[in-house]
Amino acid sequence: MFEYTSIRDLAVRAGAALALAAGLANLPAAAGEVTIEPVRVTDMKAVFGQVESREIVPARVRIGGTLLSRLVEEGSAVAAGEVIAVVGDEKLALQLQAVDARLKGLESQVDTARTELERAQSLIARGAVSQSRLDQLRTIAEVLANQIDQAKAERAVIVQQTTEGQVIAPKAGRVLTVPATPGAVVMPGETVARIAVGGTYLRVSLPERHAARIRTGDAVSVGQRGLAPGDDASARRNGRIVKVYPELDGGRVIADVEVDGLSDFFVGERVPVWIPVGERTALAVPEAAVTTRNGIDFVRIATKQGPAEVAVVRGARVDAAGGPAIEILSGLRAGDRVITP
Repeated sequence: MFEYTSIRDLAVRAGAALALAAGLANLPAAAGEVTIEPVRVTDMKAVFGQVESREIVPARVRIGGTLLSRLVEEGSAVAAGEVIAVVGDEKLALQLQAVDARLKGLESQVDTARTELERAQSLIARGAVSQSRLDQLRTIAEVLANQIDQAKAERAVIVQQTTEGQVIAPKAGRVLTVPATPGAVVMPGETVARIAVGGTYLRVSLPERHAARIRTGDAVSVGQRGLAPGDDASARRNGRIVKVYPELDGGRVIADVEVDGLSDFFVGERVPVWIPVGERTALAVPEAAVTTRNGIDFVRIATKQGPAEVAVVRGARVDAAGGPAIEILSGLRAGDRVITP
């Protein structure tokens, strides 16, 4: 009676016969067997994340005038309250001179009024001066004293405006851009420098079909600097999704990734990121169980006829319970006993 035999079984039997004939059955003493079963594999989506600053604060001019000097450049590190530029206004100096001159005149007038008041107070007892004249002199002295206080207040305002010509850094950080040039005329509220503060993070965007699968707190892998996608997996850094924005932008979902070690990165620099977008079942074998000869991958399995080599199609590296493994796309099936060195 004819017995059905699959092509795979014929290949296994032929491989076993060849292995026995070539002496491949003499395995090292350290060899072992692993029965492969379907495992859960996380699908990772490779995207590029862009380095963003948590906050960009503008350093603005508080008074109008001419930018006399600029003390920072792009990339400079600044501390909170540090002077980064100086704005000058010639009108303030002229106004200060005018107030000082008015103060001197008022002080001379008030000295004269007080002298006349003291003379009138000494003469009123002898009837040489009337009471109305004494009250008039006292009022004049008080008015002049009040005018001096008003002039001093005006002078304090001008001095404060002169002090506000110093543009200070609102927070500690790194200067991104300095759009103003020394010698240029600036208006109140104009930006002299833009400062990145609060550290950096990665902003990623994924197609809309993945919007329902990404969650806040998901672990991600961050590659090395540069746009080369084929970096070493062992050199990747771990990060996590800290924010998923509820609004789609052009059919893409936006998320923020937090990862350490971005302080020396350029703001706007792109970095490869691998984000989990789903799970599936797959067959995987230890990396050491896969050998490559002449561009073809082989896995040695145990059969009733003895050890045999089977050609397989390998996939990507996955994380299994026993450590790093290789996904097998075809050539093996659940229950096969894979021989490992």
